[in-house]
Amino acid sequence: MTLDPIPAAPLAPLPDSARPYVVIIGGGASGVLMAAHLLRAPQGQAQVTIIEGRHMLGCGIAYSTSDPDHLLNTHASSMSAFPDRPDHFRDWLARQGISAGPQAGDSFVSRSTYGSYMASLIEPWTRGEGSRRLRCLRDVCVGLTEDANGVTAHLSDGRIIQADKAVLATGHAVPEPDPQGLVQGSWDQQELPDRDDRVVIVGSGLSMVDQVLSLLRRGHRGDILVVSRRAQLPREHAETQPLAVPAEDIPFGAPVSQMMAWLRGLARQAEDAGGSWRDAVDGVRPHLRAIWQALPLAERSRFLRHAAPWWEVHRHRLPPESAAPIRAAIRTGRIRLLAASFQGAERHCDGQLLAVIRCRGSGIEQRVKAARIIDCRGIRRDPEENATPVVASLLRDGRARIDPLRLGLDVSPEAALLDRRGVPSTRIFAIGPASRAAFWEITAIPDIRNQTAQLAKELLRGQPESLRPGCAPLQFPVLQATQWTAS
Repeated sequence: MTLDPIPAAPLAPLPDSARPYVVIIGGGASGVLMAAHLLRAPQGQAQVTIIEGRHMLGCGIAYSTSDPDHLLNTHASSMSAFPDRPDHFRDWLARQGISAGPQAGDSFVSRSTYGSYMASLIEPWTRGEGSRRLRCLRDVCVGLTEDANGVTAHLSDGRIIQADKAVLATGHAVPEPDPQGLVQGSWDQQELPDRDDRVVIVGSGLSMVDQVLSLLRRGHRGDILVVSRRAQLPREHAETQPLAVPAEDIPFGAPVSQMMAWLRGLARQAEDAGGSWRDAVDGVRPHLRAIWQALPLAERSRFLRHAAPWWEVHRHRLPPESAAPIRAAIRTGRIRLLAASFQGAERHCDGQLLAVIRCRGSGIEQRVKAARIIDCRGIRRDPEENATPVVASLLRDGRARIDPLRLGLDVSPEAALLDRRGVPSTRIFAIGPASRAAFWEITAIPDIRNQTAQLAKELLRGQPESLRPGCAPLQFPVLQATQWTAS
């Protein structure tokens, strides 16, 4: 699936009956889900502009891959974009003639296929009368200001967009490419190394799995050294029957040690009943947001230091189709998993790269020669150091702040952006990974779709003050831009 630019026609002015106008910064999965929920909402006829400068609509870093071996790590039955239409994704797969296996609900399709599905969500509004409600701009938002009348998005070329509300859907904080070229990011597009070269991968999570699968698919024969502090791999998906966990049984606000002991007890309970620990983890999932928000700040910090890595390898699992080649490569020695910390990278006098590592329990640094060093340490990156231009601008002006644990933007329980003083905005909101600090588990589609569905209702509840009867309606500015449609 590609997105072809076509000339943009000026959108018609908003009618006197007043349609809310929302600008969404970021066109990845979070941004497209937000737009889809706004456009299909029965409460009103919202008009939407999506601003995306890097990826195809709906793809972001997660679904931009073209490798067919990069699979979703969630069953197709759980990946519908709409909470009230659980079969929407599976129905779409059927219409595309894409096989989801003998049991569609238990299958794992490619991430590139899911990116196409995401793009299809807004396709009805990219042609005909629908195009009067949606505009998609390939550009970078570098600033966002607000006043009593609305918000103004400032684009990189000096153009502006005025709207009633703005939603930050900027996704994960992605580091800039290494200027020295010593370390490759897990999402950097580079040529693959020679088949017999050694590759060092830092981190042992899902991003590492993607990198290894791509190497193996292209016949890589060289040594693959995976360096990770705990040397833990994501666990494998298997049949599960989630436990019914009543809220009153959960020790909300308890110390992390007590919470983890309770969860281990729940896992033993599931195993004693003939199930597995997966039943306990999946049974707790509906309560994760409430558990996180009930934890005091010190306990959240303790969880991130000690428990988060163990939680994540059990919570974010591998499809069996992905796990099998990884297990086989470890068994045959093609992959070596090393419990060590990555200290940095250097270049040897002969031009070859050196990965500087320190094995667990040792104070001695070692240098390992490699043709490629790939950083796959996941999504917990400093949100200020790796901020997008619009987020950097908001932070600089004090209209946003980073949470104390530096997970992301500080937002209210309603996803409203908090300024430097902790005052929530009435017009700027953050969703998806950008709002992780408040919600923790907000990186998976099932969580984001619920968040965007609820926020769409809130944004469309009542009329913006600037559009009440007697006020001049806002108009889309006439922009020389590109509009995207799926083909």
